[in-house]
Formats: sequence, C-alpha cells, structure tokens
Amino acid sequence: MRFISESPEERVRCYRVLDDNGQPLLGCSFEQVSMEIAVKMYHNMVTLQTMDTLFYEAQRQGRISFYATTIGEEAINIASAAALSMEDLIFPQYREPGVLLWRGFTLQEFANQCFSNKYDNGKGRQMPIHYGSNQLNYVTVASTIASQLPHAVGAAYSLKMEKKDACAVTYFGDGGSSEGDFHAALNFAAVMEAPVIFICRNNGWAISTPTSDQFRSDGVVVRGQAYGVRGIRVDGNDALAVYNAVKTARQMAVSEQRPVLIEALTYRVGHHSTSDDSTKYRPVNEIELWRLARDPVARFRKWIESNGWWNCEAESELRNSVRQQLLQAIQVAEKEEKPAVAELFSDVYDVPPSNLREQEKWLRETIQKHPQDYPSNISV
Repeated sequence: MRFISESPEERVRCYRVLDDNGQPLLGCSFEQVSMEIAVKMYHNMVTLQTMDTLFYEAQRQGRISFYATTIGEEAINIASAAALSMEDLIFPQYREPGVLLWRGFTLQEFANQCFSNKYDNGKGRQMPIHYGSNQLNYVTVASTIASQLPHAVGAAYSLKMEKKDACAVTYFGDGGSSEGDFHAALNFAAVMEAPVIFICRNNGWAISTPTSDQFRSDGVVVRGQAYGVRGIRVDGNDALAVYNAVKTARQMAVSEQRPVLIEALTYRVGHHSTSDDSTKYRPVNEIELWRLARDPVARFRKWIESNGWWNCEAESELRNSVRQQLLQAIQVAEKEEKPAVAELFSDVYDVPPSNLREQEKWLRETIQKHPQDYPSNISV
C-alpha cells in the first residue's frame, strides 16, 4: 500500500536564461532574439513603466478615479506578447496592459480609457485600466477574479473547431488560481484538448494575502499535472526566459491542440491598486529589494547593452520622448467630452425595455436638476 506524497521531494525547477546581471547563463538553451525585436521589447517595457508612473500620479491628483500598476511585471507583459501571434485571442486579468501596448494600442487610447471620454472604446462604462479592443483581439478586462479563464477555454475550443492557426491566451495572478474558475477551466481545457495557454503571474500576493495563506503545494505549476495539463515554471523577471517559454508553449498549443500552463515567478513591486497601501502588510525593505535589485527592465537593458544594441544616449532620448507623449495624451484625453448619456443605455438590448427607458429619463432629469454634481462636459 502506497500513498502519493503530499509534497514532492524537489521543487519544480525554474527556467531562466539571464542571470540577475542580465548575462546569459552557461548551458541554458534558448532561441536568440533579433536586435529589432529586442529593442522593441525594451522600448515597450520602458513605455509601460513610464505610463504606470504618470497615470498613477494622475490618480493621486484626483484626475482619474482608479489605477493599478504593473511595476515589476513588465517582462511578463511585453515578452509574452512578443512571443504570440496577432491572431491569438487575449483574455487578460487587469495587469496586462503591456500586451495591448505591444499589439498597437496607442498611448492616446490608453489615456482615453482612463479618463472615460467619448473616444474610449468602452464608452466610459468601465473603470480605468479595464481596456479592451476587438481590433487587437484583446477581450475587455473584467474585475471579477478568474472569470476570464473558462471564457478563454471556450474561445480556444471554438478556434479548434474552426481549425484556426491560433490559440487563446489568458492571464491571471496567484490569487486567481485560488478561485473555482481556475480548476474548472484547467479541467475543461484538458478534457476537450483546447489550444489555450494559461499564464499565471505568481507575484506572491493576492492583494494582502500571501501565497503561504493560499496553498500548500509547490506553487501553481504542479496543479497542471493534476488535471493533465503540461506546464513550466519560468523566471517572470527574465524577459528572454518568458519569451522562449511562451513561444514554445504556443507551438505546442497550436500544433498539438493542447493546453499549457505557465507559472511566471515575479513580484508585485507596486501596490495592488490605488485603493491599497501594501506597506501595511509587507516590509518596505522587501519591496525595495525587488524594485532596485531585481527590476526586469534594468536586467533586460543590461543584456541589450552587452550586445551593443543600446546605450545611455538612446536611454535618455527614449524616456524623455515617452514622457512627453504621455503628458500630451493625458492633456488631450482630459479635455475631451464625456460620452453622451444615451451611450450608457445602448448596446445591451436591441429594443430597450420600459424600465431602462424610464431610468434614462430619470437620469436626464437629475442631471438637469443638479448640474453641479456632474461633469460640465457631459452631453445630456
């Protein structure tokens, strides 16, 4: 009689390409990235970093209502996006704006969404950072944790039925792996052999809940094996490792018609959102260690510099240019009109029911009666 042990003798190894100083590890196999792709990856990582800084400041100034940064997780965002095809469907959580940035979403479009103006794709009906783009195959963000995982599997199965050369890709945090939707989605994907890639950003914290209070297993990657899903653990702060792992996973998902689970180990340097103060539940010196010594952007910069593809002059020019572009985008977005009131009631029903029409009437009357409580540039 033998019981399966509750814990393996050894932890699942973590795939890395670059060491902490941005130098390739000896004996590590990886696909070389061209200068063009590498520089674009770095450009996007810096842009994402700068965007987070300025939008976070805008929220603190009361100019937008909410924001969540991706500080410390830039490599997962950009490197995974670079490894995918534009035909792949993205089902994000809310910390993957870099994927959208890589696909061509402009800084003005990001600003329009955060300021909820009339040019926002969501017509001002979503919280800031809840981006979406049909054109770029990026499904609109939903705050409900892990609800996107079963959706991604369903979409992947549809791609399989239509024999498309594409897969679905869904992102979630370690907290999302504690939700029932995670388990349902993995089992659904395994049984139906759906071409979907699950990318878990294991950043150590589900808001204020550490992973030690979430599960006893060896992280998230081992759960894939329990459901019959192939998996890999990767250093999420190593852009080259993420790029190679995701690119290989995509080949498996599309050519073999199977799901793949990727656990990317990283750290959420920023607060969970502007509604959170992470210094209340984790030590400041821990945050500073990851911000300064283990920054994925600085690590990737060292690698492209060692290849002769980057220098201090290009760095200064890039950061100044991106900052000016973002400041301009914010100023423009802030001055634009808000969506018309009628937009709040459109797109749901072909013919709006009587109760919805009544609500619209009440809202219009309230705005006219109490104009001081509503934005002056709203169209009634």
